[in-house]
Amino acid sequence: MVDITHKIITQRTATAQAIVKVGSPATMQAILNKTVPKGDVLEVSRTAGLFAVKNTSNSIPDCHPMPIEFTGIEYEMLEDSVLIKVTVKAIYRTGVEVEAMHGASIVALTMYDMLKPIDKQVEISTIKLLHKKGGKSDYGVKENLDLSVAVIVCSDSVSSGKKEDRAGKVISDKIKNLGLSVSSYSVIPDEVLDIQETVNKLCLANKDLVIITGGTGLSNRDVTPEAIIPMLDRRIPGIEEAIRSYGQDRTPYAMLSRSVVGFKGNTLIMALPGSTAGASESMDAVFPSILHLFKILNGFNHGK
Repeated sequence: MVDITHKIITQRTATAQAIVKVGSPATMQAILNKTVPKGDVLEVSRTAGLFAVKNTSNSIPDCHPMPIEFTGIEYEMLEDSVLIKVTVKAIYRTGVEVEAMHGASIVALTMYDMLKPIDKQVEISTIKLLHKKGGKSDYGVKENLDLSVAVIVCSDSVSSGKKEDRAGKVISDKIKNLGLSVSSYSVIPDEVLDIQETVNKLCLANKDLVIITGGTGLSNRDVTPEAIIPMLDRRIPGIEEAIRSYGQDRTPYAMLSRSVVGFKGNTLIMALPGSTAGASESMDAVFPSILHLFKILNGFNHGK
């Protein structure tokens, strides 16, 4: 199966449909009157659909086992057909559209099986996804943002050439994958004054986003929070908590990180861990959702 461990957990919803077309009005009447010899077509098919949704991963190899929280099956009785709609909800790392389509398919197949003894013209059609919601694609920013982004690597060993810079490169790659570009890239030692001077210059240059990697731990040389916190006009605890929570699910040491996020003027400053894994996971934890902040700065009001 595809590795989804890097994905964030969000509420996922999907609705799929299938249509069962019958050959005569008498068949529709038998369904409604519950006189089909094999039993109550709508309720038996509903039960089959519920089982199908919960067991999708047992039937389709690449589907992950899902903690399904809700399955709703609705029928619309048309003149010569039954329109089936299956809605599935889960709070998980991946979507539930296949579960919804699998459920709709099995509901339709169950109907077909129950109706074929009395109607040889029964057919199944139009199994499709109607809509889905959840995941990063819904919580990111769909518009192209023209943001000026800077990356700062704070590391004594990297700045002195004793160690290869990996964390900064990982951050830059993830920024590029978001359709943005890094316009400034700096490598500096773990010194409070150097950090503050570099950040101040970037803020004066009207950078929208400054991402710092390194110096957020608890060693004597980890001073990035001490440098950044006094500079901030507004901290954003929720983002800091999200980063640590995401990391803690993956390593018990994430709680030792002192990531800091906040605004200096209109520049968003993020101080992230210096390890490659820590920097990568921190980016995965909050991007692209964090870009919504720039819509808020530009007057977005959530439809109010």
